[in-house]
Amino acid sequence: MRLKSQITQYPLLSSILSLLVATLSIQYGASLAKSLFIAIGPAQTSVIRLSFAALFLSILWRPWRLKLKKTGLMIIAAYGISLGCMNFLFYLSLERIPLGIAVALEFTGPLALSLFTSRRPIDFLWAILAVAGLILISPIQLLSEPQTLDPLGILYALLAGACWAFYIIFGQKAVRAVPGHFVTTFGMIVAAITIIPFALLHGVTAELFGIKLLGLGLLVALLSSALPYSLEMIALKHLPTQTFGILMSLEPAIAAVVGLVFLEEHLSEQQVFAIAMIMLASLGSAFSITKAQTQEANPVQEPSL
Repeated sequence: MRLKSQITQYPLLSSILSLLVATLSIQYGASLAKSLFIAIGPAQTSVIRLSFAALFLSILWRPWRLKLKKTGLMIIAAYGISLGCMNFLFYLSLERIPLGIAVALEFTGPLALSLFTSRRPIDFLWAILAVAGLILISPIQLLSEPQTLDPLGILYALLAGACWAFYIIFGQKAVRAVPGHFVTTFGMIVAAITIIPFALLHGVTAELFGIKLLGLGLLVALLSSALPYSLEMIALKHLPTQTFGILMSLEPAIAAVVGLVFLEEHLSEQQVFAIAMIMLASLGSAFSITKAQTQEANPVQEPSL
């Protein structure tokens, strides 16, 4: 009771802690998902994660109670397809490059969306920092860098970032017509259906139906979607959009630490510096948002990777 009263008394602090726990949950879920790739591959891992998340949200919100109009269906379909492609492409990148770098590269999607819609001169600085970070991460050897990354993994991560940008655009449109929890539930269902053909192309293996792998898939869904989504909803009640964006900028660093601890993914100094530059660009962009833009914006975050 005392802890509950303290949380109620300090809503801003509890919201910040909720968001940090959500970020840790997402990245740990991604590290577990990567351990499934050897057995069943990124496509089937993505389907398991999205299907379990869709099932959980359907039980929680019972979306069948809502009657959707044709316009709403089209927007939610676009939202769900972008969500599914974002998840699948991220997992494809995660199969080839370290977690921290994949997350940093994916962040360029929403960062680019923010910069393209801005007319503030200071944002040119953030764009330059982001581009510099991308150059340092690229397979081109710089600063006598001995460790290069898989070009295809980099491409997958950047495409996942582009899908994240579309996810935000369609998500903002969808929540204006349909309550947010219904949007997420329907979107997750569409996302799972979108990736099923890719999973079938890779073949259905017996391991896919193993109790251990299904249990691990359920855990990935809970850690990567259900738990962080719930915590983010708590955080958004008290956190301004600007503060939310600034805290989200920490995600690549948290991903790098999770990758080091749980996946033993060691990054070079150049790669760490590149991640820091992309984080700084994201942080600067979020910090320079005006109050007017903050009020207009409706942040729709990935429920997540």
